[in-house]
Amino acid sequence: MSEFPSDIYTEPEGVDVNTLANLGPLTRLAGIWEGLRGMDVNPKPEGPRRQAYLEHIELQPIDPQANGPQLFYGLRYHTHVIKPGEIEAYHDQVGYWLWEPATGTVLHSLAIPRGQVALAVGHAAADARSFEVAARRGSTEAGICSTAFLEHAFTTLEFRIKVRVNDDGTWSYEEDTVLQVKGQAAPFHHTDRNTLTRIGAPTPNPLARGR
Repeated sequence: MSEFPSDIYTEPEGVDVNTLANLGPLTRLAGIWEGLRGMDVNPKPEGPRRQAYLEHIELQPIDPQANGPQLFYGLRYHTHVIKPGEIEAYHDQVGYWLWEPATGTVLHSLAIPRGQVALAVGHAAADARSFEVAARRGSTEAGICSTAFLEHAFTTLEFRIKVRVNDDGTWSYEEDTVLQVKGQAAPFHHTDRNTLTRIGAPTPNPLARGR
């Protein structure tokens, strides 16, 4: 039996336009952040390689979003990563963090400019200071889509990210992307972790500014 109402068109009424006041566990992520001690472990022919990185990430509130009866509050983000002492982008990523208050669902969408997108899903309490979302190969709800080359050589089996808000106002994440690398028998855990310090406040979403 479907968990959704028979009326799939009518949108919620009385929506609070102030996204920053309705982000649940995402509240403390809003703003502009910098991370100076990132660590990436990635696959190379000779074995795992550890790479330090610097990160700049901006998470800005968007207007409330309705899927018929569903209501999401969220943050649009852009992550830019470089190696220490370099200018060229080491990693670039865009997407959304979304919160559905009615169900306690957290959504994390991501797109990277190597031909890959994913939607990771999890659940958390509105006041949670840590939460985790995951996507798996083959899922139509929380899945991963890649180019033919990535499917051939670096098949992504699973992606998950755990976020933790720290007492000092920073927040940290740990990512694990499980890859089946061509020529290797065992899956490879491509991991990333960093702690972010806020360097700028978020800008209220357009509807909130307009009111």
